[in-house]
Amino acid sequence: MTKPIIIAFLFFSRLPMPRIEKIDATDNGRALLFLPLVGLIIGVLLWLSACLLQGHIGSDVLAAILLALWCALTGGLHLDGLADSADAWLAGGNQTQSLEVMKDPRCGSGAIITLVCVLLIKFTALSALLSGEQHWLLILVPILGRASALLLFLTTPYARKQGLSRDFAEHAPRTMIRTLVIIITAITALLVGLQSALLVAVVTALLIYALRRLMLKRLGGSTGDTSGALIEIIETGVLMALCIH
Repeated sequence: MTKPIIIAFLFFSRLPMPRIEKIDATDNGRALLFLPLVGLIIGVLLWLSACLLQGHIGSDVLAAILLALWCALTGGLHLDGLADSADAWLAGGNQTQSLEVMKDPRCGSGAIITLVCVLLIKFTALSALLSGEQHWLLILVPILGRASALLLFLTTPYARKQGLSRDFAEHAPRTMIRTLVIIITAITALLVGLQSALLVAVVTALLIYALRRLMLKRLGGSTGDTSGALIEIIETGVLMALCIH
């Protein structure tokens, strides 16, 4: 399983990994199993950074640094998907037009506005979380964002006729992924307590339902870009939910 682990980190983060000469579709599908592991490593790095810097700088400055680090660790991959999805929803009309807009590397007003709003909310939620000295929750948020993407892969058809994400979706070990999502849900409930876990679950479920419905209505399914958008929005929603006492 070494190759799928490396693939997961290569495609879903900017953490240094060994080069792989040959990648087949089955390896891509199995890599999905390790999406939460990518989230775990990102979360641990954020948590360690918060622990090292807390007390030396203000919570707002620390939140800004952590947000910048968060973007750097993913290479802005999911933010790019969010931007492309926002442009497609505002500029595209039908499925074909929307998919074409999502391929355009240029950012329109919809992308810029959406990115600013999401990053601003994420920053303020991070600052609130740090003020409460709950640094360890930073580990949980990236895991839940990627577990939500697994649910999207399991329940939503792929909208494009071809593409890298099609390999991930078609060759995913679905039974193992379902089990993994259940385990992550159970661990979350044990770590944050029943009340917070229920709030996180409700927020996550509503966001997945709403975003999936939009994807099906406009695109007939999901794409790599919409999966990235989902991760960003779920992370933001979970951060907000964890700030509520």
